[in-house]
Amino acid sequence: MYFKGDWEESQRRWEAWWEHEVIDRVVVAVKAPRDQPLPHEPVPEIGTDWRRMWTDPEYLRLKHEAIFAQTFYGGEALPLWWINLGPGIMATYLGVEPVFAESTVWFDQDPLIADWEEPPPVAVDEGNPWWQLTQELAQTAIEDGRDRYIVGTTDLGGPLDIVASLRGTSALLMDLIDHPDAVRDYSRRILEVWHQYYELLDEQIRRVQPGSSAWLGLWCEDTWYPVQCDFSAMISPQMFAEFVLPDLEYQCHRLQLSIYHLDGPGQIPHLDLILAIPELTGIQWVPGDGEAPVDSRKWLPIYHRIQAAGKNLVLNGVRKENIPWLLQELKPEGLYLSLSCETQREAEEVLQLCQL
Repeated sequence: MYFKGDWEESQRRWEAWWEHEVIDRVVVAVKAPRDQPLPHEPVPEIGTDWRRMWTDPEYLRLKHEAIFAQTFYGGEALPLWWINLGPGIMATYLGVEPVFAESTVWFDQDPLIADWEEPPPVAVDEGNPWWQLTQELAQTAIEDGRDRYIVGTTDLGGPLDIVASLRGTSALLMDLIDHPDAVRDYSRRILEVWHQYYELLDEQIRRVQPGSSAWLGLWCEDTWYPVQCDFSAMISPQMFAEFVLPDLEYQCHRLQLSIYHLDGPGQIPHLDLILAIPELTGIQWVPGDGEAPVDSRKWLPIYHRIQAAGKNLVLNGVRKENIPWLLQELKPEGLYLSLSCETQREAEEVLQLCQL
């Protein structure tokens, strides 16, 4: 692979990681500025045209190539262009209009579901402009990226998170009490169409590129995806079991492999329910804003629970100085660490630190 010369070696470590095995070190993804950047075309200035920044295929192609050319991808780090149209883009496939900002995209500014008498229909819409844009960006990436970099699927969002974008978060919280059957039914309908969109996009990418990736930065030869429900941070474990868990179990069963995106302390009460899903492969822990960083000892009990359940553990954003004690406290099998360094030499030192 042009932007990652040791790709074959990395693939072997990825294969072992998904099997909850280890070869010679933990799976670690470390990025740094490349000592000798590769040639690349200039990236055009777009000012504050946020819509173009998120949606223009040629701008995004040049932007990603410039990043890849200037970055050292150590260990299992990937030169990855995942199709990023914001978190939970599937809401737009169902009729929501996105609001683009510099660092995110909003999908809940004008909810479509006024009541549950006639909610919007749920079906794959090949003519939807946002679905067509997703496919266009994916095609641009896979044609340009062949044997050069990895292309990842878009962030479809979790089924109940998508319902929240269509209904509004506050209204949906009340609906769990006032209209539970309507919420369950609509979420299940979204779930089925979610998988149809996912499979269409995965098939499109696999025509050119072996394996699959996504926003989490992992790669697998088989089918995998980050599953999630950020909305669940606001509900009780009892409601999680009623409204989230059945759909989550279905996703983990239908996907070959899956990693749950555990986002913030509000989701910790649901951890035992999540860990009890047999088909779930692993957990990514994100502490959230204002919390201790991911490599803080505060979270060790969480990590021990995850590993004791036989699940893989994904920790993004660790710091080099904390790697030694993390490796002492945690099992290497199924452990994934990612970080960025200031120099390529420092990144290479990280790889040595992670040797068993």
